[in-house]
Amino acid sequence: MNQRFPVSYTVTPLSLEAHLFRVQCTIEQPDPAGQRLSMPSWIPGSYMIRDFAKSVVRLRASDDQGHPLTVVKHDKATWEVAACDTPLYIEYEVYAWDLSVRGAHLDTTHAYFNGTTVFVAIEGQTDQPCQVTLQRPEGEAYQNWRVATTLPRRDAPLYDFGRYQAANYDELIDHPVEMGCFDLASFEVAGVAHDIAITGKHRADLPRLCRNLEKICHTHVAMFGELPKMERYLFMVTAVGEGYGGLEHRSSTSLLCSRNDLPLPGQDTITDNYRNFLGLCSHEYFHLWNVKRIKPATFMPYDLSRETPTRQLWAFEGITSYYDELALVRSGVINTESYLQLLGQTATRVWRGAGRFKQSVADSSFDAWSKFYKQDESAPNNIVSYYTKGALIALALDLTLRQYTDDARSLDDLMRRLWQDYGKPGIGVPEGEIERLAAAIAGTDLSDFFTRYVHGTEDPPLQSLLEHTGINFCLRPARNADDKGGNADTQLAEQRTPIWLGARMVNDPLGARLSQVFDNGPAQKAGLSAGDVIIACDNIKVDKNNLETLLADYPPASTVTLHAFRRDELFATPLELEPAPADTVYLTIKTQSSTRQSLARERWLGQNRDTQATSAAINQ
Repeated sequence: MNQRFPVSYTVTPLSLEAHLFRVQCTIEQPDPAGQRLSMPSWIPGSYMIRDFAKSVVRLRASDDQGHPLTVVKHDKATWEVAACDTPLYIEYEVYAWDLSVRGAHLDTTHAYFNGTTVFVAIEGQTDQPCQVTLQRPEGEAYQNWRVATTLPRRDAPLYDFGRYQAANYDELIDHPVEMGCFDLASFEVAGVAHDIAITGKHRADLPRLCRNLEKICHTHVAMFGELPKMERYLFMVTAVGEGYGGLEHRSSTSLLCSRNDLPLPGQDTITDNYRNFLGLCSHEYFHLWNVKRIKPATFMPYDLSRETPTRQLWAFEGITSYYDELALVRSGVINTESYLQLLGQTATRVWRGAGRFKQSVADSSFDAWSKFYKQDESAPNNIVSYYTKGALIALALDLTLRQYTDDARSLDDLMRRLWQDYGKPGIGVPEGEIERLAAAIAGTDLSDFFTRYVHGTEDPPLQSLLEHTGINFCLRPARNADDKGGNADTQLAEQRTPIWLGARMVNDPLGARLSQVFDNGPAQKAGLSAGDVIIACDNIKVDKNNLETLLADYPPASTVTLHAFRRDELFATPLELEPAPADTVYLTIKTQSSTRQSLARERWLGQNRDTQATSAAINQ
């Protein structure tokens, strides 16, 4: 165990109160012309330039005698150290106060980091193996801290501080690390341990969470036919008051959730919050195959110094978003009606955005760096989500393949083919290959499908496709701004059509502030803009909570006078009320489904005999 690695790092929580990690790096054979170092500009799975070098507080270098060496910074993320003929020692601090799944966070309660936030890349040696020593912070208060990571252990005990290792820089940065007093639970899938580490105050029913996740993970493994090779898998959960997010890694995922999203002891039902959390876990787990191993050719290898656009994110994120909820019903964790509610909510989010008629999901994928991850108040009008519309396109593609092959083939077959041909051998998927494989599976030309729905801006024909499975695709007006869709509204049949403001509102000390104003809606026609604060309607004081209620008392086509502030200037404007558009989606099972429709629905939402047999074989 005395092997000397070409590159070694030591990470220590240095000043928890000041949120500083200390990172020490030893380079055994530095570049004789001067060693260049760099920090990544982005993290795989999150397509936005984040400039992690900005958190490096100071960086020093010395030779093996401790003599300081000159360090010159060439750009925002690159340093060059003067030449030396001995091992090179680098030391720097990293400021860690980003409580997200993409960053690093350190305080007196815990320590968390992604490798992209703390490890400098050694130019010319990123393909070399490296060692990482994780050190416990000093102080009696931290003696009970443990370590949660799937970074390969060298001699560190499981879930403890000590020495770890990575085959190269790419592996090094793909294993986030949590240090602290977390709760731990475990289950097994395909003979591999799956652990859940929860940081933060919570009262979660861990045995129930394990049972549900075990079913979901089994479902994904059964569909692909095997679990990628790994020693263990880790769900790293940070529970907070309000939060939501996830990021995939090669054998783990980082998750941020509200503690109310977790199941409570004695709670037998699947709450909406818990269902959403299970969907998030399912999404990141599906990424084990789709994007971590089946990945765009442009990501082979990653260039973390610059934006790396691809038009395929609709498939790598959209297909994943489709399967994350599909696995909940296929595993039996939720029932069909619950799944159709989720699907209706996804469709509602897409149907309410006019941006879907202006931007294709292929272009949304390509522009993720500058548009999707940098959304402003105009986003619903001008862009489309490759997650949500991508999920609907995945649904449409799945049902299309099933129809062309009389339910003999499906999107499942396409994903298994991608795994065998590209993911498992580690080959990048070129642009257009998914379309080609889909056509081969369908046994017919699908270019019209991809031209219209992926590279064009048409809505996928869900109504006709779902008809094949005996499911009705229905539209209705939204009851109010908080209506997420997914359910029929029995009260609408007894009441007049709701009034629509055509804007999204948030609370403001003065009244109701418009956060977004939708194209061609009443608010936009009245000259209102995002940021305006409505303070009165027909001379009655309003806020976010009562404005919709007040407007609901007026018949359609009525004109009201709104008083609002734009910046610090008060103005009045007439607003003509309009009926709410039918942009809220809900799905129902036909009461008179044919035998053929019922069988097609079961084959789609249930596990067929082949999948069940595969699952049984995997677990033997």
